Amino acid sequence: MFADEVVTRALSRDVRLPHGAGTAVLITLDNGHDHTKPNTFGPAGLLSLDAAIEAARGRTDIAAVVITGKPFIFAVGADLTGVPLLRDREQAHAIGRLGHDVFRKLGELDVPTFAFINGAAMGGGVEVALHCTYRTVSAGVPAFALPEAFLGLVPGWGGTYLLPHLIGAEKALKLIIDNPLAQNKMVKGPEVFDLGIADALFEPADFVEESLAWAARVITGEVAVERAEVDTGQAWQQAVDNAGFVLEGKLHGAAPAPVRALDLVAQARTRTRDEGFAAEDDALADLIMGDELKAGLYAFDLVQKRARRPAGAPGKELARPVTKVGVVGAGLMAGQLALLFARRLGVPVVMTDLDQDRLDKGVGYVHGEIDRLRAKGRVSPDAANRLKRQVSGSLTKDAFADADFVIEAVFERMDVKQQVFAEVEAVVSPEAVLATNTSSLSVSEMASKLRHPERVVGFHFFNPVAVLPLLEIVRGEQTGDAALATAFATAKGLKKTAVLCRDAPAFVVNRLLTLFMGEVLKAIEEGTAPEAADRAVAPLGLPMPPLLLLQLVGPAVALHVSETLHAAFPDRFAVSGQHRRLVEAGKTAVYGPDFAIDPEVAELFSGGDRPSEEPEILDRALRALAREIRIMLDEGVVAEPADIDLCLISGAGWPFHLGGITPYLDRTGIAEKVNGAPFHPRGLKAL
Repeated sequence: MFADEVVTRALSRDVRLPHGAGTAVLITLDNGHDHTKPNTFGPAGLLSLDAAIEAARGRTDIAAVVITGKPFIFAVGADLTGVPLLRDREQAHAIGRLGHDVFRKLGELDVPTFAFINGAAMGGGVEVALHCTYRTVSAGVPAFALPEAFLGLVPGWGGTYLLPHLIGAEKALKLIIDNPLAQNKMVKGPEVFDLGIADALFEPADFVEESLAWAARVITGEVAVERAEVDTGQAWQQAVDNAGFVLEGKLHGAAPAPVRALDLVAQARTRTRDEGFAAEDDALADLIMGDELKAGLYAFDLVQKRARRPAGAPGKELARPVTKVGVVGAGLMAGQLALLFARRLGVPVVMTDLDQDRLDKGVGYVHGEIDRLRAKGRVSPDAANRLKRQVSGSLTKDAFADADFVIEAVFERMDVKQQVFAEVEAVVSPEAVLATNTSSLSVSEMASKLRHPERVVGFHFFNPVAVLPLLEIVRGEQTGDAALATAFATAKGLKKTAVLCRDAPAFVVNRLLTLFMGEVLKAIEEGTAPEAADRAVAPLGLPMPPLLLLQLVGPAVALHVSETLHAAFPDRFAVSGQHRRLVEAGKTAVYGPDFAIDPEVAELFSGGDRPSEEPEILDRALRALAREIRIMLDEGVVAEPADIDLCLISGAGWPFHLGGITPYLDRTGIAEKVNGAPFHPRGLKAL
């Protein structure tokens, strides 16, 4: 069934340990490719490791068994490419049993076993190390994680049992649940040691040699490994209760995998190891055959593969080099952009504004953020000083004369932006790219009065700029290939996920979120209590409810986008009168400090005599999205449904467990009901 498996082989050789400790069998995991194709465990790979362990088991002349990885990679978990080939639950169950049957042997040999975590370790790679008696980790390990819940699985080869018994339930749950749900957060080598997962930390230059020397001292008794005792009583239960409370607040039961993982950790407190492993087998079998994993794998494929090859991007050979960047404006967004360009591109960045006070505040903000990065150890003192020198301010746009790329982040008004671009065009070279961070205005109209409209491109970031990876790159009617190619190359340098969009009102994310939020505001205007309307979409497990999103975006900004879309599509986008009153009243927040609706906002939201039930509001919102997405695809706003999904996942935090909005609308039957056909007629298996 797994004929296409890239087999990670377990290559054994004897090594003589120092300090007279004897001989160790060193097993190196290696799939025969470089670090760009990491080691994974499919059935053949597991059997290869099993054969290596069995060969060592029969020997009486060895003092230890050691497992490590190829250069830069330890192992990154199960080979999930074979998952779509599994036909029934028993086959899925067999995958779980095989992993347990092989890995557990590392903890059952007559000699101690050591995992030398030399590089990236995720999922099953972490779990194979947990089965060993001892672990060392390289300080250079860039990524260590149990990401299964992020994809719709659980750590199913020992992780939910072994990790909490090693470091305690509270710390284990951070890796098993918290980090995966925080956009799949990874930890680095030093933190693996600090958490108590690894017993020793060594520098990467001589990591294997130092690890072997340390292992020898452990074997001879010169080094005694001490581990903190794990509290399997009240502390364990409290950690589980706390995690459950947070989980319910985030997902409202929408994603089964994290809940299943939490239950496994909870039960691991009193279960035997055999019982814990058997429970993981059952959980894996259930989840592998479920929709959540298929959705998660589809979403993962989008952010890992499609994001690297943006549809419609011109050839990179057309891109022009960017050696200096100009930022028009010195507000919060402009400051975020200036810092990002300076850090990621390593080029000089100059900001401009209308008066010295605002300019000083803008540059000061950037320098303050650099100081915070230095305090957190994110940049060295030398790097911090260099970054500060790179970011400067000027009251005149003459400072842009030698800039290759200028981006505006000024007030969201067409006449203001047109004037800014006219002033910039007067001083920059004919080849310089002019980018707009507009969230909803027409890029084509913005460029229409310039001598070189072909140089203008939409470059729409999402707030906070440093966190959200999406960058909507918008091609205006006259945008040239060179400017567009430069925009995509710059996006890659900024480490952003770029999606090409047609110049249409509000592009992708804001258009869909405004429509979605508009259905909630419409329900409130009709008489539904704000709390109930806000709660209606909770079954989706979105990062935040609509009214909190309204507060985060800012009611005035959201109203502007709403009015832009209403002007373009009056039959589909309405402007809430209550929303307008909220802005006119000067309210910038919807919730009070106690996380309840502000009483003054509740008064502004009062009225209406046709309240709706929560399921009805959710259904209306999803139907509206299905209809609008079909229209956007027909208009060619993006190339394919996958680009809509990629935009919402990377720009709006749309949950991985839904697999993007279009598979979800297909799975629930809403797409076919509204449009007469699903977005993916052959289903996710074909993608």
